Amino acid sequence: MVDTASASDVTRESGRVGQRRRPFRQRLGRAATPLLWIGPAIALIAVVVLWPVVVMFRTSVQHFSPNGFLLGPAGSKNFKNLFDEPDLPGILERTAVWVVVVVCVTMVLSLGLAQLLNQVFPGRRVTRWALIAPWAASVLMTTLIFRWALDPNSGVINLFLKDIGVLKSFGSNQADWLGRPQAAFVWMMVVAIFVSLPFTTYALLAGLQTIPTELYEAARVDGASTWRTYRSITLPLLRPAFLVAALINVINVFNSFPIIWAMTRGGPGHETATTTVFMFQLKEAYIGESAAMSVINFGLVIVVVLVFLWATRWREQVT
Repeated sequence: MVDTASASDVTRESGRVGQRRRPFRQRLGRAATPLLWIGPAIALIAVVVLWPVVVMFRTSVQHFSPNGFLLGPAGSKNFKNLFDEPDLPGILERTAVWVVVVVCVTMVLSLGLAQLLNQVFPGRRVTRWALIAPWAASVLMTTLIFRWALDPNSGVINLFLKDIGVLKSFGSNQADWLGRPQAAFVWMMVVAIFVSLPFTTYALLAGLQTIPTELYEAARVDGASTWRTYRSITLPLLRPAFLVAALINVINVFNSFPIIWAMTRGGPGHETATTTVFMFQLKEAYIGESAAMSVINFGLVIVVVLVFLWATRWREQVT
């Protein structure tokens, strides 16, 4: 009898333990299930984003030969050499002008285009499709087309300006647009605006289409003018989409590389280079200094984004 009772007690106790373990295993399984879905994304971010950042910071404090051989630690020498570069102040100033002009002009033009495409008119669908073309095409391909069009001898832009007599008024039949730093920089901004318009326009168009039509009907009933309706209804409700598009443009334009490199390679010298292009130019002979420029770029992007979010009161706009 004693042995039988003891066996039954052991059985009941093991059953209770099994019941306690089972919910724990189930909870663990439920907690681990999302990892199966987000695990690949986390691994991709770690490999593509975090690891290059670690390598970038590590390279910036090491001494490399021009051939890429590690010669030992460099401490802060790469940063000191970078800040001693005589062209750096001009490059920083040019980068600021590049970002401000391209983003501001893009946002203004895109706002007008979004308003236009939000109207009902014959051929609206075809117009929207046509607007996608500069965005769908390769940025490098678009830039090369502009470079060929600006050729001083056979470029279509020079031929057109010659035919309408613009070049003759300057006393020349050809204009070497990309051979002069100031003119080249202006044309590069034109290309940057051209390739940025489609995305920004569609982002603002999506924002416009989320505004309820009942608000406009109520404004008309109240006798509000078109400008008052636009200022009091459209712009405030479009602001979240506007801020998202502006922020993405700031990041993309700041890190823009193919446009400048394909048109002038940052030359002559560094006279049309931004910080991103300057970083690549340094890589050809000064790998550690180039990595230091990458760190500065990384910090500048974070600072610009934080200042932008603070200035636009981002949290108030998205809540």
